[in-house]
Amino acid sequence: MKGYSINEIPEHSSKGRLYEQDISLKDAVNVAHFLRGMNLQVAKDTLDLVIEKKKPVPYFRYLDSVSHKKAVGPGRYPVKTARAFMKLLANVESNAEFNGLNTDNLKIVHVAASKGRMIKKYLPKAQGRSGASFKDLVNLEIVVQEEEE
Repeated sequence: MKGYSINEIPEHSSKGRLYEQDISLKDAVNVAHFLRGMNLQVAKDTLDLVIEKKKPVPYFRYLDSVSHKKAVGPGRYPVKTARAFMKLLANVESNAEFNGLNTDNLKIVHVAASKGRMIKKYLPKAQGRSGASFKDLVNLEIVVQEEEE
């Protein structure tokens, strides 16, 4: 495991990571792209609406068979991924509060989803054979910076 995928951490910022989450990498990449540049509180409210299936996440990548949503274009409601990002946002908010930052003025400057390790399992089948059952895990990272008023 390496460090953050951002080269330089800005001044007056806080960061957080979640390792090996059992979520879809494709959904995580699209949600990360959707949250980038948002205010922290706006991002939390938006993810709450995604979990309630009232606001879709617009998809910009991995668009095969993604349905059109009104006023958004291709999009979905990735509830499990949104819950993982909510946990990450709560983590980075508490880190920022511990660092003495004003949590009302935090803006997401970096968010990334990357492939984690793969869990390999084999299921026994008939006549002495076995079938592979692999599961990819996802690492999430975020950096928020305090905006000036």
